[in-house]
Amino acid sequence: MSMERSPEPELMDLADEVRAYAQADFAAVNQRFVERLCELTGGRLNAAVVDLGCGPGDIAIRAAKAQPMWHITAIDASKPMLDWAANAAQSAGVADRIVWTIGDAKSLPLATGGFDVIFSNSLLHHITDAEAMWREVKRIAKPGAQIFFRDLYRPASQVVARRIVATHAATATKLLQEEFYRSLLSAYSAVEIRSQLAQADLYGFSVNEINDRHIDIIGTG
Repeated sequence: MSMERSPEPELMDLADEVRAYAQADFAAVNQRFVERLCELTGGRLNAAVVDLGCGPGDIAIRAAKAQPMWHITAIDASKPMLDWAANAAQSAGVADRIVWTIGDAKSLPLATGGFDVIFSNSLLHHITDAEAMWREVKRIAKPGAQIFFRDLYRPASQVVARRIVATHAATATKLLQEEFYRSLLSAYSAVEIRSQLAQADLYGFSVNEINDRHIDIIGTG
């Protein structure tokens, strides 16, 4: 039994938050995410792809390098995050392959049935009206689109949450440690996520805890 959810703000748009998150070393976890994404998408080469909640852009940039034929739209509600991401894409040499777009995941400025692949890393725990977000995922997905979300799941107690932070963020700044802790308290359980999907008429998804903090949500549109 997990503790009650304690929602955190949906937006990360304060300058110190954006800088701390963008400069943090998430290279290993982000690379594992992209490797799993490529496994799941298989032969989907010339694909229209959306990254929901792209943050400072590292995963979208890695995906663009791994899949040079993808046409990637990266969405975030935070303009400072998108500004950082656009600069990073320019430095990485993939600026012409990613469209950075401001938008709310609960009301996306994207065409209905427009995407072959929809992915997201660490967005869900920010969203309180999660059913609205999943309905938008269903709306923008082409029939048979690959959908892959990875997020945190809520631990059993604040004590366990602090232990997870100490294990995985011991060398991070105090700001990042507190952000991580609040994110764990704001995350959903597997049971809650399955209920959200059902409410949005998304069926046949796997919802599996893959380690002590991450949960994968995988299915097709």
